[in-house]
Amino acid sequence: MLSKIIEEATSAVTAAIKGVDNILDAITGSVKDQVVNLLKGSGEIAGNTVEAIASVASGAVRGAGKVGTSITDTVASTMSGAVKGVDQVGGDVLEAVSGTARGVVRATADVGGDVGAAAVTAVESAIKSAGDVGADTSEAANAAVGGALAAATNVGESAVGTVRSALLSAAALPRDVIESAVKGSEDK
Repeated sequence: MLSKIIEEATSAVTAAIKGVDNILDAITGSVKDQVVNLLKGSGEIAGNTVEAIASVASGAVRGAGKVGTSITDTVASTMSGAVKGVDQVGGDVLEAVSGTARGVVRATADVGGDVGAAAVTAVESAIKSAGDVGADTSEAANAAVGGALAAATNVGESAVGTVRSALLSAAALPRDVIESAVKGSEDK
């Protein structure tokens, strides 16, 4: 089921961005539509929303990668689209943030991209996107850090170190929130 979601998201994003002027808006819209459709027909994914959204995010990164779009730009647009989609259907924004961060970091590792940059961008975009829909930005940062580190753990110890280091050294992120989230992830 999840591999089918990844394939559909990859195809949808690839199709959406071919021939358009504003690729990032196309990615945001495509991801939003994928998430809305997924959650509206969620009979098959009930209880597994985070992994389903991670699959959409993973597919978005793969699809954008096929046409040469920047991974960090794709990550930001993917997070924005996922949060908007979940908010539209009244879903849990924090689950969307966690799942999206998990999916984008996993896909970035799969395509040989910079997982540290992907994680930082995911957290930055989670904070902005959560604020845009009125959700708690500190909780969104925490959920994004948790999702990014969970994906990095599945990739390997080197990825965990890269993600942790990138998050802790990112000047644009609220250091106290990030340190707390990283420590919380290590305690699990």
